Amino acid sequence: MRGPKPPAVNLSDAERRGLEELVRRHTAPQHLAKRAQVVLWAADGANNAQIGRRVGLDVDSVRMWRGRWLDQATLPLADRSLTDRLRDAPRPGCPSRLTAEQVCQIVALACAAPQETGRPLSHWSGRELAEAVKERGIVDRISPRHIGRLLKRGISSPTASATG
Repeated sequence: MRGPKPPAVNLSDAERRGLEELVRRHTAPQHLAKRAQVVLWAADGANNAQIGRRVGLDVDSVRMWRGRWLDQATLPLADRSLTDRLRDAPRPGCPSRLTAEQVCQIVALACAAPQETGRPLSHWSGRELAEAVKERGIVDRISPRHIGRLLKRGISSPTASATG
């Protein structure tokens, strides 16, 4: 049984030229090129299932990008560029309070032996490492759990290279 017809996408000449150029550009990120193809085929009258088969996306993704394009259709190109319209929406949550340099300093401290820093320990604990980070002035405050999450994350872990 056929579903409802998806909303029509109307493109100005400048929008169509810009989207076609984005699709043809060899240096364009592929996720943006696919989204541009979705919009172009939607403007040509294809339904979401047809577009999904052509682009290699599921129908829900095609529906989402068609809807996002239509939500921004009233904005002139001068206000919001084509690539900005095709970018991901901002993720929820607050930005990190730690800079990349601070994370590197924390990892370097965790990789050093506690005895080298003047602590009478054989191994770092989360609490001891958090106290050492605060004492060195790397950050004002940090929890032992956050230190553990930073070190557990991929290549930041001192044991990641040994364990694969």
